[in-house]
Amino acid sequence: MPFSGRDPAPGPGRGAGRGAGPAPVQVAGPGGPWGPVRDQVARHGSALVHARLADWLPGDLADPALPALLGPDRLRFDRMRHPQVRARFAASRLMLKHTACAVIGEEPQALELAYKLGGRPYLRGYEQLDISLSHTADVLVVGLTRRGWIGVDAELMDRQMLGRGTEPQMCTPYERTALERVPEDRRNSALVRLWTLKEAYSKAIGQGMRFRFTEFGFGPQDRQAHHVQLPDGSPATGREWTFHTWRLQHRYTVSMALYDAGFGQTGDGAGALNVDGQLLAALTGGAGAHPPH
Repeated sequence: MPFSGRDPAPGPGRGAGRGAGPAPVQVAGPGGPWGPVRDQVARHGSALVHARLADWLPGDLADPALPALLGPDRLRFDRMRHPQVRARFAASRLMLKHTACAVIGEEPQALELAYKLGGRPYLRGYEQLDISLSHTADVLVVGLTRRGWIGVDAELMDRQMLGRGTEPQMCTPYERTALERVPEDRRNSALVRLWTLKEAYSKAIGQGMRFRFTEFGFGPQDRQAHHVQLPDGSPATGREWTFHTWRLQHRYTVSMALYDAGFGQTGDGAGALNVDGQLLAALTGGAGAHPPH
């Protein structure tokens, strides 16, 4: 079955796995609303939160309260020289902290963001709540889960990827064959969707851009369920993984990868990063090129 190439509808994702997954929640700044975020975590163990960048930009980058909110991230913030880069960095960290606080019940100043090897963020002392962050253009996206591991990625829906040499750099042979059967006017949106799914999965397993995108893939978006796939299209993961894609704020394709570690609402345990051995061998076979982001 080929990719449909259609943009996923707003609201619950048309992705894979068990159930519809958490409905995305839009917040308008530190005031939330946070009740729906807590409801999603209570119901699904996970939540996806998105916001406009403008709603989280600090009013004054020299505000004396900002360092306390940023915590150790203030060192990175102080090294940044471009005002827009500094503002975006601060906004994304403030949103991430406030979102986590809505679930944990702490104040933002009490949470310390730390980073694993490769740059993956986590909450020091609250590792049972896994988090992921993405931002592009005017959107900020935060994913969090109590059930295992999560990765999120956002991209402009109309980002031009088709016809720029992108497919050989990021698609498996199976995906490239499937893309050729997508109507040309829908092919670019299908490629953007694939990119966000691959980014989200890579973030969820803590590998970022270190895995070759040509060595794992995804199936058609109009199928009820799909897995991470090997280059020939055969399944590489099971039902412990779920994937969802949404169209948000009328401009963005956002994907989420969720791993259920099987430990209720915690992400601890030796099997939490259960990546298929054949897939892992393929992914770590060497560094591949990825389209610029």
